[in-house]
Amino acid sequence: MTTPSGQDGEINIDYANHNRFATDSQGEDGFERSLTGRHIQFIAIGGAIGTGLFLGSGKSIALTGPSIVVVYMLVGAVMFVLMRAIGEMLYQDPTQHSFINFIGRYLGSGWGRFAGWSYWLVLLIIGMTELTAVSQYFVTFFLGFGVNLAPWRWLIEVCTVALILLINLISVKTFGETEFWFAMIKISLIIGMIITGIVMVITHFSYPAHVVQGVAIPAGQASVTNIFQDYQLAPNGWMSFILSFQMVFFAYETIELLGNTVSETKDPRHVLPKAVNQIINRILIFYVGALLAIMAIVPWKMFKPAADGSFASPFIMVFRFAGVNWASALVFFVVITAAMSSMNSLVFTAGRQLYAVARRSHEPKLKALVKVSRHGVPARAIMLSAAIILVSPALSLLPGLPALFTLFSSTSSAVIIVIYVLVMIAHMRYRQSEDFLEDGFLLRGYQVWDRVAIVFFLFVYVTLFFSSETLLPALLGLVWFAGFGTFSLLTERRKG
Repeated sequence: MTTPSGQDGEINIDYANHNRFATDSQGEDGFERSLTGRHIQFIAIGGAIGTGLFLGSGKSIALTGPSIVVVYMLVGAVMFVLMRAIGEMLYQDPTQHSFINFIGRYLGSGWGRFAGWSYWLVLLIIGMTELTAVSQYFVTFFLGFGVNLAPWRWLIEVCTVALILLINLISVKTFGETEFWFAMIKISLIIGMIITGIVMVITHFSYPAHVVQGVAIPAGQASVTNIFQDYQLAPNGWMSFILSFQMVFFAYETIELLGNTVSETKDPRHVLPKAVNQIINRILIFYVGALLAIMAIVPWKMFKPAADGSFASPFIMVFRFAGVNWASALVFFVVITAAMSSMNSLVFTAGRQLYAVARRSHEPKLKALVKVSRHGVPARAIMLSAAIILVSPALSLLPGLPALFTLFSSTSSAVIIVIYVLVMIAHMRYRQSEDFLEDGFLLRGYQVWDRVAIVFFLFVYVTLFFSSETLLPALLGLVWFAGFGTFSLLTERRKG
């Protein structure tokens, strides 16, 4: 067995003993190894389940009917391949604070620079988006009770960032515990909804007509036949079916955040394989199970947009039909929890990503960020990342910038596809390198699966050009790739 190559300032470590990290409570760089298997399992679940399932699944169902389940399974399978590739490289070197580092190691420092800074910026933009969503959820919910919180959105966002920052600065164990309970809340609602659906189907539950969030739903009866009635693979045309792949892909976005927790985990080589392998089971249960339960109760043809173009939350529909009149409050609470969970993970990951970029940078000013606090966290990198996310409330007050920010947010989703492709290429290079650990956490048949994943990611990127909403972001993503990619390669070449 060989040791890592030591490129890009990496520390060479002997991995001959697979239990090397089993008892370490602190890494050689001062980071605390406080995350346990329980934490990692639920961080993996939290990364796979976002607000999209609770709020956006109605639009997904409307786009292509029951076939959306097939799309979720196909996209989920490819994302599982991505996680297995990341998991294999992290198993070989659990000291990495970001899986992005492997791009620099196996594709060269130029691509490492491009991916490192790009991924950090993507995380910040997604963080701003989630922060905006948190305040918007508060405003929308309380407006129904006659309370207008719109003038106080900035305060809601400041308090949210302050809370998330505090959680991340205390200790990595505090972060892990918080994510555990955030995930538990999301899981409880999904399982509760699935069980409710099963009981309603078994008892042939009939419900009267309802108006849910501006959408009129006629009276009906819960039945499995609701799923297959008038079933077609592409009921709204093949273009809608193709576009559903990008929508589902973005629902899985940030599933890879698990790859930034390994270096702070107790016994990572024992915990990592379990956490990654169970991702596919979670996808089947929480996404596929939830969607089937929803469509068994509400016929898929009933999912239509309201007058303002929005779609009602299927979760609110199911619980409202079951007689839970406070369903909106319940789903609101869980959606806020899901958004807070996402914010928590994004700040955690952004801090580690900035730390990793600064550690490999030749810029003296960035070295100040390579400092670990007495609590074993990269405090300066975390605080700077959180501070930039906090710019979001200020931007929303300036004329014209909200629309521009929405454009940047969409562009970030295009950029992350490029990063996923680079990760898969890095994995193939890893397999051909002397770092390859033959008895590690192997992705069997990687020659096929890596290429399948790359083709799929490119396919999703191409679909961005098919919609007027994503056409410009797709073009800007290519401009970023060509412009900043070329700059990064030339900069590193001059330094070399």
